[in-house]
Amino acid sequence: MPNGGVAAEKNSAFPLVQTKLIDFFRIKRSSSYISCSPPDNIGKKRKRTSLVMSKKKRKLLPYNPTVDPQRRLEQMASLATALRASNTEFSNKLTYVHSKALRSANKAVLEKGGMQVLSKQDAETFALCKNMMVRGECPPLMVVFDPYEGFTVEADRCIKDLTIITEYVGDVDYLSNRDNNYDGDSMMTLLHASDPSQCLVICPDKRSNIARFISGINNHTPEGRKKQNLKCVRFNINGEARVLLVANRDISKGGAIVL
Repeated sequence: MPNGGVAAEKNSAFPLVQTKLIDFFRIKRSSSYISCSPPDNIGKKRKRTSLVMSKKKRKLLPYNPTVDPQRRLEQMASLATALRASNTEFSNKLTYVHSKALRSANKAVLEKGGMQVLSKQDAETFALCKNMMVRGECPPLMVVFDPYEGFTVEADRCIKDLTIITEYVGDVDYLSNRDNNYDGDSMMTLLHASDPSQCLVICPDKRSNIARFISGINNHTPEGRKKQNLKCVRFNINGEARVLLVANRDISKGGAIVL
């Protein structure tokens, strides 16, 4: 997107489906849904900085979309319902708005301690996943609603270790703009710069994809780490910081996706 920062573009990966299907799914808006907790340690409400892939010598895998078109439609409908309930517009890319951070601020070179660069082969795998989304071939995931936990995400087919699940997306903003008006648990670190004024976060409160509804846990405890089956990994991709959600173990069909 241009640096001028016009309002975020609508993504074409979710054509007609969101518009047509959400009208058939009415659900009371709830403030109790559980979102993806940001795994970083910038500020009091974020837990840790960037994660480094622990299996560096292995290559990332593209997700395998569901073959059955009817089931795929049901998956998209479940996401449309959750987006509607949270008053969120579907987007599958980082968005830059003039009142927040411009795209020119997203420079991976500013990362404190450096940021790992996505390899050429893994970049091609990531591009394949993005292209599948454009064609409507979504990750095999279902968004489910629980009256106690809110919206969460489950695997709708077996997912192999090191499979790219999705990219964490939303509006990019300066951390300093969000410190005093923090209103959710779904912000994610995008850039942890040495200069605090250059630190960036991803805010999925207005625009996002299925990543917003993935549950976060306290993975600093042994019990929490046992449940975690997803890693948040920040990469330098063509000079920009990006956040990928990658399976860190095999996930069985029906299993909760936990970050």
